[in-house]
Amino acid sequence: MTEQSAWSFADDRGRLAVADRRPSRVLAYVQAGATLWDHGIRPEGIFGSGHDGAEPDRAKTGTLPLDRVHYRGAGDDLDVDTLLRGRPDLVVAVSYGHGQLYGLDPDTAKYLEERVPVVVIDVGQARTLDRITERFAELARSLGGAPVAGAAEELHAARERLRAAPGEPRVLALSPAGQTEAYAARPQMWPELRVLAELGIALVSPPAGAGVNWATVDWQAAAALEPDVVLTDIRSHAIPLDEVAAPAWEPARRHARTVPWNPEPLCSPQAHARFLALVADAVEGVGG
Repeated sequence: MTEQSAWSFADDRGRLAVADRRPSRVLAYVQAGATLWDHGIRPEGIFGSGHDGAEPDRAKTGTLPLDRVHYRGAGDDLDVDTLLRGRPDLVVAVSYGHGQLYGLDPDTAKYLEERVPVVVIDVGQARTLDRITERFAELARSLGGAPVAGAAEELHAARERLRAAPGEPRVLALSPAGQTEAYAARPQMWPELRVLAELGIALVSPPAGAGVNWATVDWQAAAALEPDVVLTDIRSHAIPLDEVAAPAWEPARRHARTVPWNPEPLCSPQAHARFLALVADAVEGVGG
């Protein structure tokens, strides 16, 4: 490919993806595909991670038109032939640092990159959510997308609601693992949760110990954190919080308000505004 290529994009690994013309058939990791859709780019296909199954996880797909976007599968179901089935001319993947394509076997990723241009956006904890959102917006613009009118204003309004929220309700983010234990998020490791902290929300941290992003706690320990609001993981591999029957959790269940939370958020202004508005609803309702 020459310097006269009609399209190029420098990804977060420092690699330049190039093509003779602007790509129009994008295959994306589900989080990336749903985010691009919010900018007006409809991917031809999406794929999941090892957490996902034979059907797309609705917690991650946002407003993607799944009747028009082919889901390739996840985990061991993904090989190069499967990924290339829809003849994509660009693959958009995410990484949690070190440039490794999340959800793809390294050998599969290597062979894929030999066949089609690949762009990787880093969504790891070293990044701010604003920067991640900006990078997706830059990619979308290069592909012919545009921001949704009013989205930035909607996000600003949601942030201001949280800044003005009364009191200091205790907010806990967790992923229910079963009837005996849960994974409690370490807030500083999640870009979206760090935004809440910056807006003055009192995020509860689990005890120090094993686990970089999550602390594994039993339900008694989770209840002892005394949350007023629980951000609960709604991805398909987490059990629904209202199905947890542990007696130790019952006092927290009766007291705390719950907010659905996708730890792999769509990184668009309107998606983030929707999440912040839900948190604001819950925080404003504490004690009401």
